[in-house]
Amino acid sequence: MANAVFFSTSQPTKSLTALFAAWKAFLLAIALGAAVGPDYDTSTSLFFERLYGSHAHVPALAARLTRWDALYFMHYARNGYVYEQEWAFGAAMPTVVRGVLAPFPSWSFGANAAVEPLVAITLAHVSHLIAVLALYRLTMVISNDTKLAFVASALHIISPAGLFLSAPYAESPFACLSFIGNLLFALGIRNKRDQLKRLALVVGAGAIFGLATAFRSNGLSSGVLFVVGAVNCLLAFARRPSLSRLLTLAAPVVGGICVAAGSIMPQFVAWRRYCGASLDDLEPRPWCSRTVPSIYTFVQDEYWNVGFLRYWTLNQLPLFLLASPMLTILLKSGSDIVRDPLRGLRLLKSGPVEDYRMFVRALAASQLLVAVLAITTYHVQIVSRLSSGYPVWYWWVAGCLIDKRRQSWGLTIAIFMAMYAGIQGGLFASFLPPA
Repeated sequence: MANAVFFSTSQPTKSLTALFAAWKAFLLAIALGAAVGPDYDTSTSLFFERLYGSHAHVPALAARLTRWDALYFMHYARNGYVYEQEWAFGAAMPTVVRGVLAPFPSWSFGANAAVEPLVAITLAHVSHLIAVLALYRLTMVISNDTKLAFVASALHIISPAGLFLSAPYAESPFACLSFIGNLLFALGIRNKRDQLKRLALVVGAGAIFGLATAFRSNGLSSGVLFVVGAVNCLLAFARRPSLSRLLTLAAPVVGGICVAAGSIMPQFVAWRRYCGASLDDLEPRPWCSRTVPSIYTFVQDEYWNVGFLRYWTLNQLPLFLLASPMLTILLKSGSDIVRDPLRGLRLLKSGPVEDYRMFVRALAASQLLVAVLAITTYHVQIVSRLSSGYPVWYWWVAGCLIDKRRQSWGLTIAIFMAMYAGIQGGLFASFLPPA
């Protein structure tokens, strides 16, 4: 009976939801049971005391899950950006929390209770579930394989991002928007003969990816999809110019602009605040005079020491070793699918197969770009979180699990994912690295 509930491909929505609920209950049980004695780091307790008062009511779940970067997100949800270094964290997630609470001021500012983290935790869970179902639908659009779609979606549930997909972080909303954006783009390919519908779907995908970028800056990697689409359309237009082909080119161009806007608009807001004429006699910040005045790159450099090869020091070697399994999966799956999409995804034998291959290859290239940046530029340990919003490696691992010749690899990876997420959950709730 249990297998019928959790692993029935004939009722995918019900089965995936049941598996999602069971896995989330498991992780939350770990988080709530991980507290033995005082915290290793008192940042959370000091944060809640300063933000809500010494007598504030802080639910245990909020206390266990408001860790690391979540402190910055929840500070924004309460007070907006106050300090320059906070601009390293996207405003979209805490802005949604503020929007949810805006009609109910007595729930937040009228009471000394930590409501914002609970709203953010709810948002993370809802977003993660929608992401699971969107990944299933996306896989079904480009593959006539129910089992592949189900297994890939189930793998997203037990993503090594673990509690980061349950906590007040941007990972769950980012994955949700990323998969929806991919789904709209794939539907645009399916409807390529209906130009207006395709235009609306591809531009809509760009707008969704732009929102995803407002949640997490690595959403810019989704621009690869639109660049590849625009280049293909431009080559087709150059071979045989026509109004129809010009309209086809407009879709990925406008969509790509929407993706970029998700990063540009927050930078413009920051520029108005720190560099605009309204500063009067205040001295503009150093980044204001740069060729590309980006507060995000400045604070990442100034306050978080993010830069090319800066993490390549001996004392960071343990974090590279910790990230190596996920990096290997991203690089191997991405390179395999760039070379041959059929290796990780059985495509439809009818419909725009070549266009789907281009689509999957572009997604794989986007994933490879993020993996390379994680190795060379980012704080490498966050790669398990970043990977949660990219569908290609889920397809690849699902393909391994389905293919008897590669099943042992798939099982090894799935076991690693579950173990990593479970162990990381206990460490996360105890305010212990890796973050």
